[in-house]
Amino acid sequence: MRDDDLWRHVAAELSWDPQVDSDAIEVSAADGTVTLRGTVATLRLKQAGGRAAARVRGVTRVANELRVQIPDRDRRDDEDLRGDVLEALMLDVSVPMTVDAQARDGFVTLTGTAHWHYQREAAELRTANVPGVAGIDNTISLAREAREAIRAAFRRDAAIEADGLSVDTSSDGLVILSGMVSSWAAHDHALAATWSAPGVIQVDDRIRVESGR
Repeated sequence: MRDDDLWRHVAAELSWDPQVDSDAIEVSAADGTVTLRGTVATLRLKQAGGRAAARVRGVTRVANELRVQIPDRDRRDDEDLRGDVLEALMLDVSVPMTVDAQARDGFVTLTGTAHWHYQREAAELRTANVPGVAGIDNTISLAREAREAIRAAFRRDAAIEADGLSVDTSSDGLVILSGMVSSWAAHDHALAATWSAPGVIQVDDRIRVESGR
């Protein structure tokens, strides 16, 4: 796709999405990479713009350079913002009580532990919706070892050739998947099973699909 066409399609998608402040966003495109620039009023608007651009056909990478400028009415001092974030986290049953937060000049650092990746994501999503949050550093760690749980999930799934896959993990939540499967369905099942395991923060997918096996 030509850069001009990609630019036009992304701009149209931003205008189409009611969650995006398209008037505040400047779009450029080059070789599949789309760059978003401009100033928006909330972190939620910044993230929504990035998601909208990423789902356009032909986009291979989104450089989300949108700047969040909190309106005066939503500005909080550090302690008040931390209190608002903690209250929001407590209202979400997906977020464990072991998650904490610190705030400094509109930027929130999420700390503590969780057992599942989706709990880290829920904490970040909930925080992004708090007025006054300009950025998030999600340092929540996951408390359990994932390797054996992933291997067991592979063996239970009829779509996955478990013997052809290798699972390596690290203490920081990275899982490296390698090996070979016979279909994209098996590949997708393996990825889904991995992300569902406790302790997973990042997946390095090196699985090869060879349909002739």
